Amino acid sequence: MRYGFVIDQDRCIGCHACTVACKEEHNVPIGVFRTWVKYLEKGEFPNASRHFGVLRCNHCDAAPCIEICPTTSLYRRKDGIVDFDNERCIGCESCMQACPYDALYLDPNSNTAAKCNYCAHRVERDLQPACVIVCPTQAIITGDLDDSQSKVSRIIATQAVSARKPYKHTEPKLFYVGIDADLLQPTAPAHQGSHFWSDQQPGQAVYALATTDEVKRDAGAPRVVYDVAHRAPWGWKIAAYLWTKAIAGGVLIVAAMLLGLGTENERALISISSPIVAMIFTGLTALLLIFDLKRPDRFYYLLTKPNLRSWVVIGAYILIAYGGLSFVWLFTSILAGTPSGFIVYPAAAFGIGSAGYSAFLFAQGSGRDLWQSRLFLWQLLSQAMVAGASVLIILAAVESRNLQTTRTLDQILVMSLLVSLAIAMGELFFEQISADGKLAADLMIRGELRRRFWLGAIGLGLVLPSVLLVAGLCTGILTAPAVLAAVCALAGIWIFESIWIEAGQAIALS
Repeated sequence: MRYGFVIDQDRCIGCHACTVACKEEHNVPIGVFRTWVKYLEKGEFPNASRHFGVLRCNHCDAAPCIEICPTTSLYRRKDGIVDFDNERCIGCESCMQACPYDALYLDPNSNTAAKCNYCAHRVERDLQPACVIVCPTQAIITGDLDDSQSKVSRIIATQAVSARKPYKHTEPKLFYVGIDADLLQPTAPAHQGSHFWSDQQPGQAVYALATTDEVKRDAGAPRVVYDVAHRAPWGWKIAAYLWTKAIAGGVLIVAAMLLGLGTENERALISISSPIVAMIFTGLTALLLIFDLKRPDRFYYLLTKPNLRSWVVIGAYILIAYGGLSFVWLFTSILAGTPSGFIVYPAAAFGIGSAGYSAFLFAQGSGRDLWQSRLFLWQLLSQAMVAGASVLIILAAVESRNLQTTRTLDQILVMSLLVSLAIAMGELFFEQISADGKLAADLMIRGELRRRFWLGAIGLGLVLPSVLLVAGLCTGILTAPAVLAAVCALAGIWIFESIWIEAGQAIALS
């Protein structure tokens, strides 16, 4: 048995009865929705038309929200319904990034995620979902997709039906009859600053940033005239987490490189300061992740109720292991003078893992096409090298008088900056995996975020430090230019991460 929906938009009159019934049945708070009706208008007076689309969870057979959920709060029942247990939810909002359909929201009362659950409590009593029984035109049809005699199966077999974003390979079980194609592609219509019944909530107009210039210029183009608010789940704390994690992972990677290049005499820098910085910034990374949870009191569920397919969980284990190895590095250095190779190599390996695992985590956020970049892993690793070398340059200016160490760190940093610049350009200018990914990249390259990207992330963060380092290496004046370059490089990483988070979430999903 696989329960699914068919919504006949030829019958739908846009009355919102389904929305109201859903809110009443599930006591859904004001401002959030499990099912809603979106309105589009096309053309110009007197040849204008209005189109409706009823949107909700698709109860996918290959639901990405289930895979990314770190505590198995989301699960697929034997009858195909994707249900939710809010007693396990930690409020990480990763499921909201994974869903390509904007179907999940954060419940402001419980601070846990929630969504349509097909009225599973009613289905278990052989009752129809609440939205079905109130629809005045019988536009919503439910039933078993595996039963060839059910009404939904007969409609799918005999009529032209459409599904939202089939290219996402989520195997959705919500099908539409007679829906306008632009309602299935959220970035096709123009997103405006207000709706005809209401003003938009603060921040909702971010979707308008990604509207193409062609649509903006065409007065008769399809335009969204009514929709519900969908806020961006992740903000500055996630950008800060990427920044602190780059420093934490990079500092021991670069310290291990210094040991390999024969600078083991730098005991204070390599044996003491490096692991201390790694532990501090790994701790800050963990704190940022915990405090970004909407239920931080449940953070230990990552260990006690883990979903081992989720990179949220895998990443937590990597950070714990890396923090432990950093401590062992410091402890053995205090006892023996220099860290043992038995510690250095595993610590460097877990430094690479802690810096790079976020690429796989963001890739599980399959609703955000920009984050599916094939180069993001290498971008994170190059940023870790930049961050680690930058921090050690600053520390060396205080602790070390060895110009050869400073020169070596300068060379590592300038090479890392050039690699990071090449990867950043490749991420944005190589062909994106989808039109939505291209829209997000365009926001950074020539859209609303372009000044912060080109002046901050690229100019301040990559080009200026490279120039300063090359000038210092050529003139022999090493310390002052290197420290300034290191500060600029660290600032550039922060700017890049904040833009990456913002641009990825600026594309409409529904």
